[in-house]
Amino acid sequence: MIEILKVLVLGIVEGFTEWLPISSTGHMILVDEIIHLNVTEDFRSVFRVVIQLGAILAVVLLYFQKLNPFDSGKSPKQRQLTIQLWMKIVVACVPAGVFGLLFDDWMDAHLYNGYVVAATLILYGILFLVVERRNQGVEFQVQRVHQISFQTALYIGMFQVLSLVPGTSRSGSTILGAMILGCSRGAAAEFSFFLGVPVMFGASLVKLVKFGFHFTGMEVLYLVLGMVIAFLVSVYSIKFLMEYIRRNSFSFFGYYRIILGVIVLSYFGVTALLA
Repeated sequence: MIEILKVLVLGIVEGFTEWLPISSTGHMILVDEIIHLNVTEDFRSVFRVVIQLGAILAVVLLYFQKLNPFDSGKSPKQRQLTIQLWMKIVVACVPAGVFGLLFDDWMDAHLYNGYVVAATLILYGILFLVVERRNQGVEFQVQRVHQISFQTALYIGMFQVLSLVPGTSRSGSTILGAMILGCSRGAAAEFSFFLGVPVMFGASLVKLVKFGFHFTGMEVLYLVLGMVIAFLVSVYSIKFLMEYIRRNSFSFFGYYRIILGVIVLSYFGVTALLA
């Protein structure tokens, strides 16, 4: 029963943090350090990634009409724009896909720890504050997702590569990159959501293939339960973020990242001294 409660907590953390620019993977690592799900290290690595499938389904549900090129209610022009959007998503996913396949095992072995998470939380928190200060009073050139060019999509995809380092935040790096490239907060956030669908699906598939699909009954239960909770919480999280940035900047998330990074660094520093 205790392990089920831990899975519920991790599912809530994943669902709430996946789409906010505060690093879901970083939060999952930190929370697991505290509650410590009683599973093998190999399954722990799979669990952190695969429950993101629940978060993906939340995007598909909320943006199904916008992402569906076969919607009968769309005009030929709208269908063309939707197809072009998917092509831009694919282009943007290529850099992270290549680097992820090449360095996934190395990053699992060397970067998944609290110190790396703390450093990236603080670094990108500062960058958010710098970018938002620079953007004060600026009229963004790209107000809607369909206005993003193929070149800009590729550049955003390069920013997404940074998210392979735990604590960076996939949504954080892509939103930050999109804003630097002239996208509005809303367009940057939506494109980040859409990029998450193939990227997170691909990452989950890679983890499952490497693990070998040899799960115990309890491990299957943990994965399914984690995905369901992540899906339900993600629906709320996405709606919250889009409503929030209509009236506010991302500065709050910058301060949050810095404060959390300092707390994490202090926690692991004290833990190391007491060990």
